[in-house]
Amino acid sequence: MRTYRSLLRPDTVRRWLPRAVACLAAAVALGLLFSSWRVGVTAGAAVLVGFIVHTSQRQSEVPQWRRPSSAQRRTEAQLKVMQRFGYRVLHARRIQDGNGQIDHFIVGRRGAFAIDSESWDKRLPLRNKLEKLYHGRFSKNERIDEALAEARNAERLISEELGREIKVRAALAIYGPSMPWDSHRLRGVDIIVGTKVRKWLRSGKDRLTEEEIEEIYRAAQKVLPPRY
Repeated sequence: MRTYRSLLRPDTVRRWLPRAVACLAAAVALGLLFSSWRVGVTAGAAVLVGFIVHTSQRQSEVPQWRRPSSAQRRTEAQLKVMQRFGYRVLHARRIQDGNGQIDHFIVGRRGAFAIDSESWDKRLPLRNKLEKLYHGRFSKNERIDEALAEARNAERLISEELGREIKVRAALAIYGPSMPWDSHRLRGVDIIVGTKVRKWLRSGKDRLTEEEIEEIYRAAQKVLPPRY
């Protein structure tokens, strides 16, 4: 019932009315052009799907007054899909005794993960040289070490809260530059192609039960408060 009521709110109606008109216009135009109502319906449905996908990528659980970066929104859109498979997700969480922020904390049947999302200049190549990551001629090792420190702090805080040791796998999801790999472990952090986040999550080695997932998620909620 709440879902239907939300659809009838004035702001929702105003937002979706132009889109509905666009879908109808596409359906009528192509239906008449090809003299086929099936083509018209297909065209209208395609436009609607496009609007839904675009909207899902722009929406975020982070408060509207603190807009997340485009990279964070793109990762969040992928994580919404993983939530349908039982993964629990927290966004923009801070470390209580530090200045760092974990963009995305995830726990699921394949383990617990801390992902930071970055958008880098696609014109500059990304390469690994002697265990150092370079974006063009600029070293990114400091950013890697920050991501590792954030994951280790989260690991420690959650372990203390639960009274048992848990592991948190650190990652940087990079959007922009091309990479010769889907994911590559460097200095204790997985460097992954931003669009491959879901694939990377499924590569985890742990096997957590539903009870363990819920315990870790609740502990993370407590010890990793919202950044905003």
